[in-house]
Amino acid sequence: MALSWNEIKTRAAAFTKEWENEISEDAEAKSFWDDFFNVFGIGRRRVATFEQQVKLTPNPSPKGEGNRSGYIDLLWKGVILVEHKSRGKDLDKAYQQAKDYFPGLKEKELPRYILVSDFERFRLYDLENSSPPGGGREGASQHDFLLKDFVDHVNLFGFIAGYQKRIYKEQDPVNIEAALLMGRLHDNLKAIGYTGHQLELYLVRLLFCLFADDTGIFEKGILQEYIELHTKEDGSDLAMHIDALFTVLNTAPEHRFKNLDENLAAFPYTNGKLFEERIPQAAFNSEMRNALLEACLPDWGEISPAIFGSLFQAVMNPKERRSAGAHYTSEKNILKVIKPLFLDGLQREFDAAQNSKPKLQKLQDKIAALRFLDPACGCGNFLIIAYREIRLLEIEIIKKLLKLQGYREEVMREARMDISALVKCDVDRFYGIEYEEFPAQIAQVAMWLIDHQMNELVSRTFGEYMVRIPLRKSATIRHGNALRTDWQSLIEPLPWEKGEQVYDYIFGNPPFVGSKLMTQTQREDIVAEFDKAESSGVLDYVTGWYIRAAKYIESKHTKVAFVSTNSIVQGEQTSILWGQMLNKYNTKIHFAHRTFKWSNEAKGNAAVYCVIIGFANTETSEKSIYEYENIKGEAHEIRAANINPYLVDANNVLIYKSSNPICSVPKMSFGNMPLDGGNLLLSDHEKQEFLKVEPNAEKFIKPLISAYEFLNGEKRWCIWLVGADPDEIRKLPIVLQRIEAVKQFRLKSVAPSTQKFAATPGLFRDTNQPDSFIVIPRVSSENRKYIPMGFFDGESIVSDTCMSVPNGTLFHFGILSSSMHMKWVKYTCGRLESRFRYSKDIVYNNFPWPENPTDKQKETIEKTAQAVLDARAAFPNSSLADLYDPNTMPP
Repeated sequence: MALSWNEIKTRAAAFTKEWENEISEDAEAKSFWDDFFNVFGIGRRRVATFEQQVKLTPNPSPKGEGNRSGYIDLLWKGVILVEHKSRGKDLDKAYQQAKDYFPGLKEKELPRYILVSDFERFRLYDLENSSPPGGGREGASQHDFLLKDFVDHVNLFGFIAGYQKRIYKEQDPVNIEAALLMGRLHDNLKAIGYTGHQLELYLVRLLFCLFADDTGIFEKGILQEYIELHTKEDGSDLAMHIDALFTVLNTAPEHRFKNLDENLAAFPYTNGKLFEERIPQAAFNSEMRNALLEACLPDWGEISPAIFGSLFQAVMNPKERRSAGAHYTSEKNILKVIKPLFLDGLQREFDAAQNSKPKLQKLQDKIAALRFLDPACGCGNFLIIAYREIRLLEIEIIKKLLKLQGYREEVMREARMDISALVKCDVDRFYGIEYEEFPAQIAQVAMWLIDHQMNELVSRTFGEYMVRIPLRKSATIRHGNALRTDWQSLIEPLPWEKGEQVYDYIFGNPPFVGSKLMTQTQREDIVAEFDKAESSGVLDYVTGWYIRAAKYIESKHTKVAFVSTNSIVQGEQTSILWGQMLNKYNTKIHFAHRTFKWSNEAKGNAAVYCVIIGFANTETSEKSIYEYENIKGEAHEIRAANINPYLVDANNVLIYKSSNPICSVPKMSFGNMPLDGGNLLLSDHEKQEFLKVEPNAEKFIKPLISAYEFLNGEKRWCIWLVGADPDEIRKLPIVLQRIEAVKQFRLKSVAPSTQKFAATPGLFRDTNQPDSFIVIPRVSSENRKYIPMGFFDGESIVSDTCMSVPNGTLFHFGILSSSMHMKWVKYTCGRLESRFRYSKDIVYNNFPWPENPTDKQKETIEKTAQAVLDARAAFPNSSLADLYDPNTMPP
């Protein structure tokens, strides 16, 4: 376990006294450095080796010796290289000699620090810090001091004691490297037939051991040392030793064999049920042993549990592994959920309690008693970040409390206080449910890892080492289907807790599965959650978590926030979901992030456009909408009196499907679906070639108005045989071939609804053809200020990629082209990714048209509409896509 700084300084003083008269490099160097590492409570032989042989750069001189070897005095791979000289020798030359060893080391073995010494003088170089306080060389910071002053400079070596930590970026190579190393182990074990639950648990246990080896849970380096010293190089006995290690970690000291190997006995009792289950031994060879030893090299103490959980899961899937680092919920997005849900409020309470000891104590007791649930926790990212933030807040509370009691921060670090008695927050207040077993296991371990990292932070902050080993408490992670699990069943109240114990906060990122992509089981779960309500079969999978949460929080103080696809606040799903949420379960939306692009999705996946909705069963006077001017940008907060299901500051209204317009306007129609396998459709070039061999078919070839061609100014054609004389068709052999091809396409379909149209193979499935109509593309870019629309006569055939308003007038065109209508579209329209997906039953039929407009008002609209058409006509060579591009649109 890590020593307090007080103890380290005491040992440093003794070290100085012991070695103040030593002068010979060879005679006592090893003992000197063994004692040096012991100052920090680290057994040197566990982490570093003497006289490591490396190849040196070939001597360039004519008299050079070609390939040369050198011996590093002391090397802790990846951490520090020591070059030791006799008293009075040149330390500059010693430093250069140390640098000469670098080409012979592997990338991961390169040290961050170089330390040169002659017993009396020390010089420490930090190769990753280019802003040295006392000068330096080649961009490295340099610290010089004498042996007699070691006590005053001992803090420079916090990295040895485990007190000095590096700050890593959100996605750091150390996480990716570690995940790929675990991937190698996974592949090798799987190749020998060690698979399934056993393999998953084996890897999770190894993950814990690797982390423990670098963070003070174990004595530093003890795992690597045990493997190197006690197992054969061919790996044949490694599995036996790992099995023995797992057994020891699960056995309390008083129950261990009296004659247990002392190296095994050095491993602490872990408990926590991680090593409780007996699983078969694996089998290793030399390559696999080397892979495990290589996995010991990264500093696992720097691993971010929030990132690494998902990376570790990716080792199970080689395709995902190729994009390692891309598939996890970013911390930035997690904070979008938990900050407005509870962190911001707790921070405000802390700010208000700064100078009051009773208020600070009350706040600490409050946060220590809070319960958190993620009912779709995956590898535990949300729980990890939430726990970390709660612990960080508690540290600030403790610092304030100690300050109010007269402690200064530097005194806190020097004092030997039992800091564990001051820390009240623990992982046992965090709960998760996960459908897949492996991520559930990772989440369980990841919560221990983040707990230990936070305990290390407590140690660095207050100067006294804190560790919770054996593991007495743990997060509760249930492996199961969250929609078939009683969420309350995860809570096991403590004997002194009175009344019903409930979750204070429920949050997470439930699965993104569209209604058309769900399995039968998933669909059954959703229909059951909505009590078999009409139309519930069209809901996305995520809605199940919303309605289950609404049921849970009924008459409770619990608050909820979920990330979900924006489909639940647009189109027909909105009224189905929120009709029950609002009316049946009295849900109130407290905050919401409008549509934004989900970041850190797996490479190659389609973009996901999300919303975040925070809700409860109680009202609040502080409601916020987070608006994104750019869906890939940052949000700005808007205070709201009420947030309705369309995420608008307005009353709670719901728009249901309507088969007819609510106003006196023409009924909108779908375009005509060919359902022809492409046999009745022609490109412009195909039309020309077709008429060369079948010129008499020209009267049956009509312009086809489909969305892409309409918007981009391209031409498409179709064979339209509505009302055609059978005698004429029989004289067109190529047309007949195409008709036969349509017939066969429809007959081969597995859908009975398609097969029945084989009876009319010469016709589109739909044959709606008004004398004139307004065309509206069913899908249009959200970047356009207006949806491009157009007038066509009966000679043109509208395809199913468009909607049509039969016999629409300039007045109708003007209203549909207005900013008023577009505002309606923005909030009610369904989306394809982020693009508008215009609908008849939700958008058009429910649109509130101007009521009883006067002739003059109609005339004004018509003139304005004609002006739009005239402006478009002024640029005959530009497509509608060009004209309606926000950057190129004419005035």
